[in-house]
Amino acid sequence: MELEGFITNTIIEPFRIRSVEPIRFTTMEERKIKLKEAGYNPFLLKARDVLIDLLTDSGTGAMSSAQWSGMIASDESYAGSESYYKFESAVQDITGFKHVIPTHQGRAAENILFTTIAKQGDVIPNNTHFDTTRAHVEHNGAEALDLVIEEGKQPQKIHPFKGNMDTEKLEQTIAERGAENIPAIMLTATNNSGGGQPVSMRNIRDVSKIARKHGIPFFLDACRFAENCWFIKTREAGYENKSPIEIARRMFKYADGCTMSAKKDGMSNIGGFLALNDDELAKKCRSLTILTEGFPTYGGMAGYDMEAVAIGLYEALDEGYLRYRIRSTAYLGEKLQFAGISIVQPTGGHAVYIDAKSMLPHIPSLEYPAWSLTNALYLIGGIRAVEIGSVMFGLQPDGTEKPAAMELVRLAIPRRVYTQSHVDYLAEAVIHTYRQRNQLRGYKIVSEPTVLRHFSAQLEPI
Repeated sequence: MELEGFITNTIIEPFRIRSVEPIRFTTMEERKIKLKEAGYNPFLLKARDVLIDLLTDSGTGAMSSAQWSGMIASDESYAGSESYYKFESAVQDITGFKHVIPTHQGRAAENILFTTIAKQGDVIPNNTHFDTTRAHVEHNGAEALDLVIEEGKQPQKIHPFKGNMDTEKLEQTIAERGAENIPAIMLTATNNSGGGQPVSMRNIRDVSKIARKHGIPFFLDACRFAENCWFIKTREAGYENKSPIEIARRMFKYADGCTMSAKKDGMSNIGGFLALNDDELAKKCRSLTILTEGFPTYGGMAGYDMEAVAIGLYEALDEGYLRYRIRSTAYLGEKLQFAGISIVQPTGGHAVYIDAKSMLPHIPSLEYPAWSLTNALYLIGGIRAVEIGSVMFGLQPDGTEKPAAMELVRLAIPRRVYTQSHVDYLAEAVIHTYRQRNQLRGYKIVSEPTVLRHFSAQLEPI
C-alpha cells in the first residue's frame, strides 16, 4: 500500500509544552478601575491584570529545555567565566565581529556606543530609530535622523522591504552635513518603528558601500536579525536556497558592528551585547562598560544569562521556528484585514501593527488615536498592546510637540508563548473593538517626563 503525504494549512507550533503558567481573567468593570489607577497608561498596569500581554516581544518569550539546561550548568565567575566564552563564541560565529561586549540589554549597548562616539552637532542616520536608540542619540547631543524609503511611511503600501533606507537621501545627508559630523550610520533590522518591516540584503550592501566610501562606521541594530534573515530568504532573489545562518553571516559582513538586545532574537529574558571590529573603539567601549555595566566578561549579565543567549541565538535561526513565527504573525494580520481593519502591510515578523490613524480619523494625532485604541483593547479584551505614535515620538528635543509620521498600535507577539487559540481570541477582541471605533475618544497628557515619556506618562480621556 502506498500512502501520500499532505500539506496542511493549520499552523502547528514547532514545540511541545511541558510547563504552563496560569493567566487571570478579569471583568470589564475591573479593567476600567485598573486602567484609571494606572493613569490610563498600559505600561503602568500590573501584569497579573492582563490576559494577553502584547506590550512587547522583548524578554517575554519562553525559553527552551536546552536553554534551561545550559543555565543550570553556567559558570558564575566574576572574570573570565566559561559561560562568557561560550557566549562570545556564538556571537563571533554568527556575526563575525572581533570584539564582543556583553550588556544587560540592548539599550545599554546603545548607551555605551553613543556615549563613546556621539557629540553635540553630530547626526546619526538610520532607517527609523526606535525609542531607546533615538533617546540615547539625543541624550548625547546628536540628531537622530530617519531616512526610511517613502514606501515605509505608507501603511497600506505593499513592498517586500519597507524597512530599507533611502540611499539617495543618505548621500544627500552626507554631502550637506559632512562625513566628519556623522560618527555612524545605523540600520534597524527589522525596522520596528516602521511596522516590523525587513531590510533587503541589497540595501544593507548599498548602505555599507556608501558608508565605506565616506569612511563612516556602519552599525546594525540587530535585535530581530533572524526574522530579517527569513524575509530575505523568502522575498529576495538569490537567497531562497541559503540557510538563515548563512544569510545572517553575509548580512553582518557588510557592517562594522552591531548593537543587540538578546531579549528579542537572542530568545532570552535578559541580555544583550555590543559587537564591533575596531580595536580602539572597543577599548573605549570596554572602559565605559566597566563603569556602567560591569567587568567586560559579564557586562551586566549573569553567567546563566550568557548561556541562554549562546543557545538562543542559534535557536532563533532555526528554519522550522522562523517559518512558524512569521506565518503565525501573518495569520493574525490576515484575520484583521478580512474584517476590514487597516494594518501595516505586509505583516512584519514580530508584530501586527494596526493603523489607528485610518481606523480613528475622528481623533486628531495630538489627541493620540493609537493610545486611545490601545486602551480600548485592554478594556474590551484584557489585551495590553503598545502605541507607536505621537505619544512615543511626538515630543521633540526642544520641548515642542508634533504628530508622528504614523499612528500605530503594535501587537508584539512573545516568542513561543501563545497558542493559535490565544491568537484567535485576540483577533475576535480587536474586531469587536473595531466595530465600536466611533465611540472612542482621544486622550490628553496630564504629566510626563522629558525623556521616553510613554513609559511613565499619566493621561486622561478627553
